[in-house]
Order: sequence, then C-alpha cells, then structure tokens
Amino acid sequence: MELLHSGKVRDVYADGEDLILVATDRVSIYDVVLPTPIPDKGRLLTALSLWWFEQLSDLVPNHVISATDVPAEFAGRAIRCRRLDMVPVECVARGYLTGGGFAEYQRTGSVSGVPLPRGLVEASILPEPIFTPSTKAPKGEHDEPITYEQVVDKVGPEVAERLRQITVDVYRRGAEIAAERGILIADTKLELGWAPDGTLVLGDEVLTSDSSRFWPAESYQPGRAQFSYDKQYVRDWATSSGWDKQPPAPEVPAEVIEATRTRYVEVYEKLTGNRWD
Repeated sequence: MELLHSGKVRDVYADGEDLILVATDRVSIYDVVLPTPIPDKGRLLTALSLWWFEQLSDLVPNHVISATDVPAEFAGRAIRCRRLDMVPVECVARGYLTGGGFAEYQRTGSVSGVPLPRGLVEASILPEPIFTPSTKAPKGEHDEPITYEQVVDKVGPEVAERLRQITVDVYRRGAEIAAERGILIADTKLELGWAPDGTLVLGDEVLTSDSSRFWPAESYQPGRAQFSYDKQYVRDWATSSGWDKQPPAPEVPAEVIEATRTRYVEVYEKLTGNRWD
C-alpha cells in the first residue's frame, strides 16, 4: 500500500485500484489537530458511518467496497473504498440555527445567502432544512461559507442542484431516523464525488459525531447552547482555555478526552441500538 494523503483525522492509502480510508483517533477543532487523541474515536466513526451508509443506500450510492477486506493493523477503523473525483465543495445541510450559521445570521439575517425569518435565536428550528455549502480549505486553513450561486459557478447549475438535493435528502432521512431514537441532528456535512461511470457518490464519512451536531431531544430548548454528542465539548474547553485557535494546540486534559469519548459512544449506541464493546 502507498500512503497518498494524511489529513487532519484520516489517512488515505492506495491499494491497487482501491483506496483504504483509515479513521484515526486524532481530533481536529478550528481546523487544527489537537495533540491529544480520543481513544476509539476512529473505530466509532467508522462503525457509525457504515451503519448510516446502509440506511441511506436506497437514497444515494456510496463509496464502500468492504469494511473487512482491509489490512489487519487497520481492522475496525478502515474502509476499502472506490476512488472518487471529489466535488470541490463541502455540502452542508442545516435544520437548526447554531454554530457559524447562527453567527452569520446575527450579522446578516441569512446563512450562506439563504434569507431566514427574523427573530430566530440560538438553536431555533428552521422552517425547512437549508443547503449552506462551504469551501474545501487546504490543511491548516479554514473552510469558508459560500452561496449557492458560488457553487453554481464552481460546478455548473445542474450539478449544483444535484448536490443541494442530495445533501438535503440525506439530512432529512438522517434526521427522521435519529428523531425516532431521541436524537436531533442540528446540521451535517457531506462529501460527494464522481465515480468513473459518472455517478455522484457519497464518500468519506456520513452523519457522524465529527461531521454533524447531535443533540438529545429530551433536553432541547431553543435560546441557549445545547448538550452535544460530539466534539463540541472539546471546542468549549478550547475556547475557555484562552487558546487563540492557531497551531500548535494545547494538550487536552484527560477528563475532557474521557467526557468526549463518552459522548461518541453514547450517540453511537442510541442511533444504532448496538452496544459498544
């Protein structure tokens, strides 16, 4: 195998015509990799992605070839995948107003050029899910929100509409399934690419704690920050630490790492119904 790319949290190897996508235990916030890993994170994200790919298989094809035909040293945290020509856009769907979307709304009354009703507060549910794409920044740089019109400029009107429709459809399906299990999906980010036959395919990870915001439905209350089953706990710690969000990042305390791992495990178990061993 040949190492093609070592990203913020994933390593990509070439194995003949296939790719081996390895999810590490590294954690990235504000586009900076932290020096302290989260134990089991890669295995949890891989298992959750595989579960979601199955739930979505009738909606959009995915890049998975095998979750077992991988090198032994990567077992449980790797997927054998089809090679894709990735779309140069981060495809984001939002059903609730939070994070960078809420900050943008406060400034402009819109998110990625999508106008929203007045008077929305932190964590407000949106009238309908919206497509809020962003750039794909190089490692060490920040993704930036872009408008739908800018996506059209990048990929053309037909592809832009397909990206928007697939992203919103995946979000709606995911949100419906999660709601049945007591989980709200506030937003999610997808990666899409072209297969050699011209098919638009879902790649990378899908609806995980690294690519989505998961909130417990039982404690949801708009107008404040929500308890989050993802790395938001690490972001909150980093913000309170006084770190300037520039590399190098500080070491993360053990109790913050353990609390974050617990959140990853809990949402995996709630969504899939499987016990994490």
